[in-house]
Amino acid sequence: SARGLNVSDSELHGSSTQIPQSASLLTDCPPLGLETLKIDDFQLHASSMRHYGLGPHRGRLNIQVRSDDMYDGGWCAGRSDPLQWFEVDARRLMKFTGVVTQGRSSLWLSDWVSSYKVLLSNDSHSWVTLKNGSRDLIFSANREKEIPVLNLFPKPVVARYIRINPRSWYASGGICMRVEIMGCPMPDPNNYYRRRNEVTTTDNLDFRHHSYKEMRQLMKVVNEMCPKITRIYNIGKSYNGQKLYAIEISDNPGEHELGEPEFRYTAGSHGNEVLGRELLLLLMQFMCQEYLSGNTRIRRLVDETRIHLLPSINPDGYEKASEAGSELSGWSLGRWSQDGLDIHHNFPDLNSVLWEAEARRWVPRKFHNHHVPIPDWYRSTNATVAVETRALVSWMEKIPFVLGGNLQGGELVVTFPFDRTRSVTALREATPTADDHVFRWLAFSYASTHRLMTDGNRRVCHTDDFTKEDGTINGALWHTAAGSMNDFSYLHTNCFELSMYVGCDKFPHETELPEEWENNRESLLVFMEQVHRGIKGVVRDVQGKGIANAIISVEGINHDIRTASDGDYWRLLNPGEYRVTVRAEGFSVSSKVCAVGYDIGASSCDFVLGRSNLSRIREIMQKFNKQPISMRQRLRQRLLNESVASDQTVTFKIS
Repeated sequence: SARGLNVSDSELHGSSTQIPQSASLLTDCPPLGLETLKIDDFQLHASSMRHYGLGPHRGRLNIQVRSDDMYDGGWCAGRSDPLQWFEVDARRLMKFTGVVTQGRSSLWLSDWVSSYKVLLSNDSHSWVTLKNGSRDLIFSANREKEIPVLNLFPKPVVARYIRINPRSWYASGGICMRVEIMGCPMPDPNNYYRRRNEVTTTDNLDFRHHSYKEMRQLMKVVNEMCPKITRIYNIGKSYNGQKLYAIEISDNPGEHELGEPEFRYTAGSHGNEVLGRELLLLLMQFMCQEYLSGNTRIRRLVDETRIHLLPSINPDGYEKASEAGSELSGWSLGRWSQDGLDIHHNFPDLNSVLWEAEARRWVPRKFHNHHVPIPDWYRSTNATVAVETRALVSWMEKIPFVLGGNLQGGELVVTFPFDRTRSVTALREATPTADDHVFRWLAFSYASTHRLMTDGNRRVCHTDDFTKEDGTINGALWHTAAGSMNDFSYLHTNCFELSMYVGCDKFPHETELPEEWENNRESLLVFMEQVHRGIKGVVRDVQGKGIANAIISVEGINHDIRTASDGDYWRLLNPGEYRVTVRAEGFSVSSKVCAVGYDIGASSCDFVLGRSNLSRIREIMQKFNKQPISMRQRLRQRLLNESVASDQTVTFKIS
């Protein structure tokens, strides 16, 4: 039910919908940018507000709230009457075409506007109400607080200012809104209204949203352009049977080259976080073009690294979000897999396994501090595990990845493990890994080269100001989550994995993609280059054969890694000197000091291991089909041999 003015169905006009509709309706005129923060706080005004945390600066589409934060999830009027309004100053003449609204984001409260009028002005003093003939046009709005509702105007209207005047609202709530305005800028021949810090790109890339079919076609185009350095493959299928395609970029695609590290970027584990998906599609185009043009930086990266890009982990979820469109998919439509699972947090919780072993003092004598095994229950067919997650686990185990990044959306921050708090009762608590200093550097390498993440003058996306921590945060300190991809990768494989939240808007309009590419392009390249930081080498036996599964330990860091099948390894480390010890079953232990410099390029640190004495004895006995004999048997045999040699009869007793 609604309250406010009595509004009959016959008075509700305009083109509104709560049903997902094609994004093509929005392409004629894009959003002004309340959600993407193109619209500054000082451009938003209101008749009143309940308190500062519910001021007009909070009236942005999809803005979120934390339960313990002073800022709330929307604009709420200080009074509930038909005289209230929410205003946007575009600061230039615009051709307004529509409005998108939501209710207030809140864990406990329900507030939304169910109908409103639209008023326009060129000077903020004289206002004209949109009309249907001689009557004021009243738009039907929200029926609940989360699903965005688009109202298109009967025809575009030119003005600088636009106001939304709520006419009715949820009976048990108040006047609260989150808003986006659709509009095109009017011609500006003198470039007078050029937006501050506006960014354009010179890269000739395909800046648009791609369906599953279009994504496959684009990957094929890139492969045909650069057949010598690319390979398309799939790691499995989604719940609905769509293949999870990846593209490999390397000077010898399809092969693991000795001493060459493996890197991965993934995106789209949450299907509605579309920006990461498109960034990886742009990245593969960019690297192909730049490699062909002779860009020395890209050529070095491709020639010295095996790069894997997996742009859409959850294509089923993406289809749900894309069907609604960039402004109408809301905060969560398409986030989960088809069977309702959060793929990014669907991995086995190995943190609790390791921490329990540590509590029992099993580490390192009975339990390794790395390559923590997956529990049997998780691998059973009836476990609650998404097919996409199983495909990821298999992929991560098959390829000896060294460094990885998964692109997320809805924020501007880089998070690093651990993502789960050690304390069961803590919702947020710093929970560092043994490689905390390395992870902090890796996170900073992305955040510091992003155009916005470390900018202290930018507006926060929602409530958290991550610029105070240089655009990075320990995952568990932000919010605890068990079974994350990052924690699993660190504890079960050699790969250090981080999450990059690459934009405030999870599903930006197509027109925003060039600027988002410029925001992230350098960061994407710099982070890839970090795979060459630390030490690398090959562990061989005296015959020169590589030793697989050898354990690489660094003094002072309680986390080991292992060699790949050919005996090569890569250990990410910050600059400094480290005592490195190598152990392998059947071989003697070897240690040496390895130095890491400040320049990009891992320091070589090879090892040659000789057979241990016990291993050699076992090998000889196995070769001649003999079993070990006890000392008692050896002594008896020796005395018998001596008696035979002296031709005497000897009686002896051995107790």
